[in-house]
Amino acid sequence: MCGIAGIVQPSPVEEKRLQAMTRCLAHRGPDGEGLEISGGVGFGHRRLSIIDLEGGAQPMRSDDGKLLIVFNGEIYNYRQLRAQLEDNYSFHTHSDTEVIMALYQQNGVRCLGQLRGMFAIAIYDFSQQQLFLARDHLGQKPLYYCLHNGTLAFASEIKALLVWKPALRQLDTTALHEYLTLRIITAPRSMFQEIRKLPPAHYALLQQGKLQVHNYWKVNYRDKLDLSFPEQLDALDQQVADSVNHHLVSDVPVGAFLSGGMDSSLIVAMMAKQQGGGFKTFSGEVAYKNYSELPYARIVSDRFETQAHEITIEPKLAELLPDLVWHMDEPSDPLSVCMYHIAHLAAGQVKVVLGGEGGDELFGGYDRYYGNRYASWYALMPEVLRRKLIGPLLRLLPAGRWYRGMIHQLQWMQQMSFFSDGLRYGKSLSYFYISDTFRKQLYSDDFLRQTAVFDPEAHIAEYFDAANADDILDRMLFADSMTRMPDHPVVILDRMSMAHGLEARAPLMDHKLAEFCAQLPTPSKVRGRQLRYIQTQLVARYLPKSLLERKKQGFSSPLTYLLADEFRHLYQVLLRDAHLVQQNILCQEGVQMLLDQHLAGRADHGQRLWQLCNAELWYRMYIEGLSKEDAGSLLARKPDQP
Repeated sequence: MCGIAGIVQPSPVEEKRLQAMTRCLAHRGPDGEGLEISGGVGFGHRRLSIIDLEGGAQPMRSDDGKLLIVFNGEIYNYRQLRAQLEDNYSFHTHSDTEVIMALYQQNGVRCLGQLRGMFAIAIYDFSQQQLFLARDHLGQKPLYYCLHNGTLAFASEIKALLVWKPALRQLDTTALHEYLTLRIITAPRSMFQEIRKLPPAHYALLQQGKLQVHNYWKVNYRDKLDLSFPEQLDALDQQVADSVNHHLVSDVPVGAFLSGGMDSSLIVAMMAKQQGGGFKTFSGEVAYKNYSELPYARIVSDRFETQAHEITIEPKLAELLPDLVWHMDEPSDPLSVCMYHIAHLAAGQVKVVLGGEGGDELFGGYDRYYGNRYASWYALMPEVLRRKLIGPLLRLLPAGRWYRGMIHQLQWMQQMSFFSDGLRYGKSLSYFYISDTFRKQLYSDDFLRQTAVFDPEAHIAEYFDAANADDILDRMLFADSMTRMPDHPVVILDRMSMAHGLEARAPLMDHKLAEFCAQLPTPSKVRGRQLRYIQTQLVARYLPKSLLERKKQGFSSPLTYLLADEFRHLYQVLLRDAHLVQQNILCQEGVQMLLDQHLAGRADHGQRLWQLCNAELWYRMYIEGLSKEDAGSLLARKPDQP
């Protein structure tokens, strides 16, 4: 695990510039730094030592000098691949980096079909004068790049590219629109006009200043397993155990995040099955009403005799937000608050942890997966009845402050019934953010015109429609796996763990496991309102019923309620004189309306207010150049201070 950076250009690379890019990523790799420059090619590397602690330093050259590689991630099957290559290649290290290089030397871009892991790879072939960039199947490791006048720079995080070229601090209004609509920024966009991120399951080739981007993998949902349900369950048990076993490859001890939810609890159970108990687990709670998940995490820890470490998260946003935004390089998310604290706890004990990310997209874990089916059935009712009678009645009912309340769900289904297929799914993702209704109130006329060229919800529909799938559930799962998953929970996991020099692995995001789960019949995943049906049956083999019968909660769910008073403060400091308003992007009246309704308890705008505060702080830090320290001073300022 590490941070990588590089420059490929016609003229010689300046060492100071490359070193500045690399040192900007020091938090990702606190154990060492490497640079190599050869004319117009320069690669930089920051190392977090996990495999081959003594060897494996990067950048790494092939014996014949033709290849130069830097690599971020882990290849879990590198030992098996090495055994296949040893007859034709003399290895000098025990690292997975050298295995990638040998495999590329033998098979070129086809090597990607043999890698099982999480990765962002850069290889320069001096004989072909060609740069090869690649990102793993499900986008666990980030890779950003900028191509300008025949020069390409790449890095694990955007901040390194801004060090390379400060003039890149130009807002991409389309990306801001997408963030406000969906809470994500999908590849290849970033928040900056000229910076792009390589999409999951893609590679890029740069030759003579021209860049070509190609897809190398796409999951197939059509070829379903011809097995009885008990046989499916046995096969899934074996597949999850195999993935966890692969993810335990390490030369340092491996711990686990343990929320008490189904995904992380299953990972801990499988770890104990593989290696017994005694490993370290890390759990946290947000102290708000009955939201604590620690009692459930303790049940799992006690059963498998782990060394439990716990934390009660009492976030102070005025102190934390600048750090979150700096590490994310984009507006932060409530989940990042919790992940930051739990990663800090784990980093004090281990270098590697396993987490449960990916389960929702494998097995169908979100209410919208059955909600969209219900909306399609409800849409069979005559439109005039829905529009003229039921709609006005629902608008009279107070939705309240809990976004999962019954009235909210009915209003959601009413609105979704006027769309179909992929567009309905896109609309369902934006409902609790800045959707159509709020956009008209919050966006300036100029911003509305600028964003009219791109529809984020229709963009989600494109993935829905492009899925190699027949069933609506599989289409939703595919769209989420290619957009929401890599650009929301996974990017947060990467940034918040790397903020503390911690490697976080996600066995449920193994692409081999994803291929298997895609073959499961849809009733094995979602049955009526029963989400994750087959996963629930699998977890029942290892864990007590009390863990299975409770409702899905989400680590960060109570934050917007717990921090209601801090919202008042953040609004006064950030949004009273918002620079996004001064730049004619947002309307002050619309922002004020959201806050007034939220604080009066007439509506739940917690997510929307979070987005606006974070977008404003991000704009000041990343576009206007406000330092992290000055941002902290700004947020600590009392509202009446100048």
